[in-house]
Amino acid sequence: MTEQPSRPRRLSLARVRHLPPWSLVAAGTVAGGLLGGAYGVLAPPVYSATSYVVAVPDQKSDPAAALGFAQAYGRVATQVAVLGDAQRQAGVPVRTLRRDVRAETSPDAPMIAVTAIAGRPGPAAAMADAVSAALTRHATDTTGSTHISLVRFARAVRPTDPSSASPAVTGLVGASAGGLLGALALLVRPRRNTPGDPTHPPAVPGPAPAADVHGRL
Repeated sequence: MTEQPSRPRRLSLARVRHLPPWSLVAAGTVAGGLLGGAYGVLAPPVYSATSYVVAVPDQKSDPAAALGFAQAYGRVATQVAVLGDAQRQAGVPVRTLRRDVRAETSPDAPMIAVTAIAGRPGPAAAMADAVSAALTRHATDTTGSTHISLVRFARAVRPTDPSSASPAVTGLVGASAGGLLGALALLVRPRRNTPGDPTHPPAVPGPAPAADVHGRL
């Protein structure tokens, strides 16, 4: 009675071993696509909003200086001094602004893009506008020495669609990753050698015992 359960198991293992090689790639692709699609459905959406400010020189400065100060203000935009001034207008603490707000500059134009992400469209736009307004105020306080002022170029608009990947995109990414893993598993798995296989080494007879040699002589 103890041998009967092992027979179906041996048969199933034998069937798995005799599956075609491409089955690993197909199984990995299907599994990866299902997992990626499930992640896209279950993951919460993320919305992003961007506010723009531009550096403007006064009569005692030039556009080249404005470009350099725009780069400098872009680095300062996510510092505690600016975020601490923006937290009241944004309605979130400084740690949230530091985590969800980033600033980017352009090497060709004296413009700063302040982007914020959030789980809802409203907070994302509010955080981007609050940080850009605080940065503008800090630049105004030093205009007398820098001769550069920051002017709001465009307010953040509430996004209508999430910026996170859709389930279709995550499903395609998961399917690609699963297919790649299946192909790698196919490459590293041990090969089965058969007697008719050219790579199968021929059997070499061992040396005959000494007693048999003397008996034949």
